[in-house]
Amino acid sequence: MASAPSLRCIKKEARKSIDRGPRINDRIRAREVRLIGGKGEQLGVMPVAEALAKAEEANLDLVEVAPTANPPVCRIVDFGKYKYEQAKKEREAHKKSKTSDLKGMRLSPKIGIHDLQVKIRAVSGFLKSGDKVRVSMWFRGREMAHPQVGEQILRRMAQDLADVAVVERVPLMEGRNMIMILAPKKN
Repeated sequence: MASAPSLRCIKKEARKSIDRGPRINDRIRAREVRLIGGKGEQLGVMPVAEALAKAEEANLDLVEVAPTANPPVCRIVDFGKYKYEQAKKEREAHKKSKTSDLKGMRLSPKIGIHDLQVKIRAVSGFLKSGDKVRVSMWFRGREMAHPQVGEQILRRMAQDLADVAVVERVPLMEGRNMIMILAPKKN
């Protein structure tokens, strides 16, 4: 029977939810901070109380933007606007990041020449779009007695794709499959 969470765990969870995001106004714990004004100008190092007074005077919030710096860096901004700008930057960074997918292509040792050319064109398209390709040769029954046939086909494929691909992993047997990984060639 599972026991109920202890009071200590509950308090720790509550503390985590409070600590999320940058500290603002009276939650800033440092004695002194390096202050940046509303227009981006450096206002120097000063006690937190003085920085809070300047933020209240401007009718804005004091936001800790670099808590690990010595002394911590704080900025006088509207906190809602600051959070919006941070979320916008995060979305832009996420859009620009391209994750390289690992596409797959399955072949058989009995593949015909034309079918192989079709598969090579498909793999070439994956590589040109920047994805890695895992080419697996699938052996069934008595085909397992002749793995060299499958290896020849995979090496031919790598040779035909030499202008757009680099062999990242040479053909190796893994159970009933022989696997080769191709990566796009850097320009």
